[in-house]
Amino acid sequence: MDIIRMSFFGNSNIGVYGFTNNKIIILPPGIGRDDLAAISETLKVDIVEARIAGTILNGVFINGNDNGIILPHIVFEEELSLIKEKAREHELSVEVVRSRHTALGNLLLCNNKGCITSPLLEREAQKKVSDVLGVEVVEKDLMKLSIPGSLGVVNDLGGAVHPGFVEDDFKTLLDVLKIKAEKATVNAGVPYIRSGVLANNKGIVVGGNTTGPEILRIKRGLGGELE
Repeated sequence: MDIIRMSFFGNSNIGVYGFTNNKIIILPPGIGRDDLAAISETLKVDIVEARIAGTILNGVFINGNDNGIILPHIVFEEELSLIKEKAREHELSVEVVRSRHTALGNLLLCNNKGCITSPLLEREAQKKVSDVLGVEVVEKDLMKLSIPGSLGVVNDLGGAVHPGFVEDDFKTLLDVLKIKAEKATVNAGVPYIRSGVLANNKGIVVGGNTTGPEILRIKRGLGGELE
């Protein structure tokens, strides 16, 4: 599994800017061509350049897996049309989730086997997520926080999670997402690891300030290299 360091717009918190699955990555316009090529080669995905609600915070607002992508209701119509057009090429469904909470990237932790949802997300919205992603959705706080998507990065092989995870949190990951995970930080000590990582089953991109030991732990976790 390849892993590279990168910063976007001079910022090492790359996770807030992008969403990726095993087919496409959705990034805001303005990232250099050479960087986009390196990302595409590492993750083995096609690049989709789009904004959400006029912002560049795609990672905050987008979530999904290889079955579908979910967007908040604040997405502009032209943005939605662009993402749907690109996703159609990869047989991905794209749906808008109606909720007063729009930061879907922070509220959900999903792979192709399951999804952990924040209790903040309404039941109707949770059902929509389950239907679009084609997986069971389980409502659960992790670390007594209602932001599971901010606390970990997962694929179908494993995960890298906040150092504060306890046994009950790991049990939830195993039961719902059917993975094991490694405690890790990113960007020289940031525990909210989703802020600095973009990953799928094929590769990993980490923020530019990530240290060597952090890279080893992240790669071990996401590569499923756990006993």
